[in-house]
Amino acid sequence: MSDAAEHYRLGRELIDRDPESALGHLRTAHTVDPASPMHRAYYGLAIGLAERRFNKALELCQSAVKEEFFNPEAYCVLARLHVAFGFKAEAVRFFERAAHIDPGDAGIREQIRILGVRKRPVLGFLKRDHRLNRWFGRIRHRIEERTPVA
Repeated sequence: MSDAAEHYRLGRELIDRDPESALGHLRTAHTVDPASPMHRAYYGLAIGLAERRFNKALELCQSAVKEEFFNPEAYCVLARLHVAFGFKAEAVRFFERAAHIDPGDAGIREQIRILGVRKRPVLGFLKRDHRLNRWFGRIRHRIEERTPVA
């Protein structure tokens, strides 16, 4: 099997279950077709998941996003890389960019919901954990719980 598309398809199928096997397929797909931004993005994700090489993975994913800045999937791959390394705030930012490109994609919205975006502190000039922000935050939460959404 030397077809880049077939290796890419297999690598994407395996990426969540078996990143090491996915890495082999995605490496082959990238080697056969290095011009494909999505092959590059998923190859980067596989390097990050299988080999834990964040810098190399980030470089590949970012180059794919630069080339396919209109493709929400490229941003989602970059966000998944950040989630895998514990960079939640950056992941949310990239998922939000993807959602901006494709507002109708329920999967992207679900990823943002799962990550649990926090609201801004009530008093922005104080730290989030300041007692006034915590107190006002609890009040805001109680009010929002009682207010019916139209």
